[in-house]
Amino acid sequence: MSKKIRKTNSRFLRVKCSDCGNEQVIFGCAASTVKCLVCEKVLAIPTGGKAIIKTEILEVLDKNL
Repeated sequence: MSKKIRKTNSRFLRVKCSDCGNEQVIFGCAASTVKCLVCEKVLAIPTGGKAIIKTEILEVLDKNL
């Protein structure tokens, strides 16, 4: 019996804080508020699905590494 592997549309994103310039990786479907690790500005707000990204997205990271 073969099993089907479910593909997801979730991605990790490399973002840049618009206040301090810090770059960090966040999950595109964040379940909680994501803040900058340096200045604590809110970078992403959860919605129950894809998060609302409140800053610049630099890169969408490939999930098939």
